[in-house]
Amino acid sequence: MFQIVDARFLSEDVKRFDILSPLVARKQQAGQFVILRVHERGERIPLTIAGSDPERGTVTVIVQGIGKSTRLLNRLEAGDHVLDLVGPLGRPSEMRRFGTAVTIGGGVGTAIAFPVSAALKKAGNEVIAIIGARTKDLIILEDETRAFADQTHVVTDDGSNGRKGLVTDPLRELIDGGVKLDYVLAVGPVPMMAAVAELTRPHGIHTVASLNSVMVDGTGMCGGCRVEVGGESRFACVDGPEFDAHDVNFRVLSARNTSYREAEGASLEDWERRADAIVAEHREACRLLQLADSAAAEPAAVR
Repeated sequence: MFQIVDARFLSEDVKRFDILSPLVARKQQAGQFVILRVHERGERIPLTIAGSDPERGTVTVIVQGIGKSTRLLNRLEAGDHVLDLVGPLGRPSEMRRFGTAVTIGGGVGTAIAFPVSAALKKAGNEVIAIIGARTKDLIILEDETRAFADQTHVVTDDGSNGRKGLVTDPLRELIDGGVKLDYVLAVGPVPMMAAVAELTRPHGIHTVASLNSVMVDGTGMCGGCRVEVGGESRFACVDGPEFDAHDVNFRVLSARNTSYREAEGASLEDWERRADAIVAEHREACRLLQLADSAAAEPAAVR
């Protein structure tokens, strides 16, 4: 089991967790992810590593409570445990001195863009960060991004934080203003990433998208995360999750991501009816496992 040492909401449905996992904390690089499972009958949830503290032995993940499993996870607090945490998985972000780099995070995609932005800055790039969400309550990591980014643009659909509009608006203004952009990262809803790719394509700007495809095992065996890139099938878990955005077939990605929507909705309804009981059952199971581990660790003479 892996202990949650800190848990706090960043917005109404988005929660940050610091989870004790010393090996992953020491090995992870920007752009990689973990797969965790709350309990033995739970789904395997892929989550990008938003940061780590090797001395403390913790990894940070940020979770948006959308479906059954993510809402269950967001009910947990410091002191609770998750059963499994496997990683770091996936290829690290390409990291070098590009020049001027723009990172774009839409919604919880900002949690994925954030560690890449920080690593790009450390590599000597000028970093322009664009953070977007539907409303101000869904903006995350703004202060943390402003602490190192050379420019930070905040955009909301309703204008409640920053400017009103889309994340492509400041990107378009940078391009039209003659700013030489050497690298663009887009992370967020599929339509947003597709729009960024189409905006940068005519200008030949190196553009990367971190793909949020359906994922199960994280090792390339199940094929659930299959995406079409450059006309060929690739697996987001082992070949990605980052790909050249100009080669990604976003139409296929969108279709695959929505193929289980009806089943996911039914599962969520069932969860909402039994949420309190499920959380209580999980905590009791963790308590019993801890007692069993403690008993097994006692010297024979003491027992």
